[in-house]
Amino acid sequence: MAEQHHELAHVFAEASRVVNDARGGTPRDLNTPYTFPGYTKAEWVEKAAALRQQIRVANGLVPAHEPTPLNAEIFGKIEREDYSIEKVYFEPFPGFFTTGNLYRPLGKSGPFPGIVSPHGHWTRGRLESIERGSIPGRCINFAKQGYVIFAYDMLGHNDSGKQIEHRYGGAHEGLWGLSAMGLQLQNSISSIDFLESLSDVDNERIGCTGASGGGTQAFILTAVDERIKVSAPVNMISATMQGGCLCENAPNLRLDVSNIEIGALMAPRPLLLVSATGDWTVNTPTVEYPAIRSVYAHFDAEDRVHQVQVDAEHNYNLESREAVYAWFAKWFLGAADASAFKEVPFEVEPDDALLTFSEREMPSHALKQEAFLPTWANRTRQAIEKRKPTNEAELQTFREEIGSGLQHALGLQIPKSTEITLVEPEGAFPTTYKTNLSAKHLVIGRQNMGDAIPAILFSPEPQVGHDPVVVIVHPEGKEKLIDIETGEPSSLITDLLSADRKVLLIDVFGTGEHSDYERSEDTNYFTTYNRTTAALRVQDIVTALHCFTDRGDVSEVNLIGIGEAGLWSLLAAGFADVKNVVIDAAEFDLRDDLDGDAAFLETLLIPNIRQVGDFRTAGTLVAPRPLVIHNTDDVFNTTWIAEVYGNIGASQHLLVAKERLSDAEVVARVTTG
Repeated sequence: MAEQHHELAHVFAEASRVVNDARGGTPRDLNTPYTFPGYTKAEWVEKAAALRQQIRVANGLVPAHEPTPLNAEIFGKIEREDYSIEKVYFEPFPGFFTTGNLYRPLGKSGPFPGIVSPHGHWTRGRLESIERGSIPGRCINFAKQGYVIFAYDMLGHNDSGKQIEHRYGGAHEGLWGLSAMGLQLQNSISSIDFLESLSDVDNERIGCTGASGGGTQAFILTAVDERIKVSAPVNMISATMQGGCLCENAPNLRLDVSNIEIGALMAPRPLLLVSATGDWTVNTPTVEYPAIRSVYAHFDAEDRVHQVQVDAEHNYNLESREAVYAWFAKWFLGAADASAFKEVPFEVEPDDALLTFSEREMPSHALKQEAFLPTWANRTRQAIEKRKPTNEAELQTFREEIGSGLQHALGLQIPKSTEITLVEPEGAFPTTYKTNLSAKHLVIGRQNMGDAIPAILFSPEPQVGHDPVVVIVHPEGKEKLIDIETGEPSSLITDLLSADRKVLLIDVFGTGEHSDYERSEDTNYFTTYNRTTAALRVQDIVTALHCFTDRGDVSEVNLIGIGEAGLWSLLAAGFADVKNVVIDAAEFDLRDDLDGDAAFLETLLIPNIRQVGDFRTAGTLVAPRPLVIHNTDDVFNTTWIAEVYGNIGASQHLLVAKERLSDAEVVARVTTG
């Protein structure tokens, strides 16, 4: 019997002492000041690759859907002395329309540079023409200077508003990677495709510029699409305000980063930062610009990044526009004196002459707003199904693409062994037992991350060295596996110890000694900047596994997930070198359609998780290692996982059981594989 009773489940002997986990503090939001950490070149190259994938996953681009024709329509041409304007619509995917105006030079010989022009949150969208900013004005002047420029609607504005609202999407849509920001990025990427389809556009000279929300669209597009060769986001990149609209805050977008890093993904392509003294970009010359320039310095490209600040309120006014004209002329027109590109007077056409559907109806197959989610989810399922591995080579490709997608949906950081801290804190409970076992209280964490995972490591006595370790996760914490009266560990633990296994019990975030944390996840754009509780629990399991998989004194690591913790454990298992995985499916209602979303929304809220294949992908990442999934009832669908195991000749390593296995059966599976 243990000399201590049920208090053994806690790390500290004194009730006043608690495990301090920084993740239980005030969550980050769009106005949380951000300090750019600085990167060496090697650090930046690694960070840039991961961040691009993070942006892609956050905006629903992973997995890529089957490409479909744009079916572009260009009509309603207006000719002026030295430029023309046409109405345009095309389909990024069937039934979803990008709408806008195409401005082209007249009287000049092409091919011309092309510019995609998102407009931002002006009251009248791409039709707005006031002193603070004129979208038609800048397009007309660009056309006069010798560019083909496409000004397109933000989601829900002007013609797009006939199809969908601007502030589209929420937690449900977010499960599938569908958001206002993601749809706008689809618009932007397809706008490049559209310009490339025009014979008078030079595909090697395509740029992008927009202000405010249009500035956000500009640097997000620039970050993920290297076809943008020159970029000028105006009045947006800031260390103190990241974007105040749903269309600028896709879930998972800014985990551990800010718009500074996203903007720096342009390096070493030419980038102009235009800021204003009267908005959140007031510090750009001294804060954001030097930070981004430090990245350009790694590529010996400081001459390719520049900043201009205008003494004005939030704007894309004449002075700002002329700074952008000069920047584009320098890089696209080879102008020796770029400052000569001044704006000339312009006349804006009436609204009906610019609105795409002012005189014709939107195509009859245009999706209604309520059809977007089912259509998108169906396309996503098809994309995942197409990537189902049928052999070992395809399994590796799946891990690299979809496995990476799941990692970013979870916001997982895979720690190196040198980054993990493992301490036995001063003031921990005594660990003496009268039986043939010992227990050590630990706190596991990651350097400079502020996380703290309370844990107990049980060891058989005497120890023979290089013992296998079994990590066990319970949804209510480690204390549920210790007898409240006697302080003795449960039979599941003692049976594993009898089989010469060490056993690690952990309290993942929000359970056990973490349960006192009060953490609201209902704030605006919470998931843009913070991981959900469910995602943090998966991270803690991955961290605990890596604490032992990278150690030379442990022969193997195994994982047992009990109850709902089985779901967290299955999501974690593929991201560590675990030999045997035994998962309680907790009768989770896993269906491959929208009806299956309710269970995720209720108990496993993780943005983008359905988009990247949820448990199908998680199980596939474990293959071909031994995997037991029990307590499925008739609702946790394992067909996909079984097919993958069969395709790679590993069916013997997968066991699926409708009923919950007994502790003895679980021990047998872990100890025999």
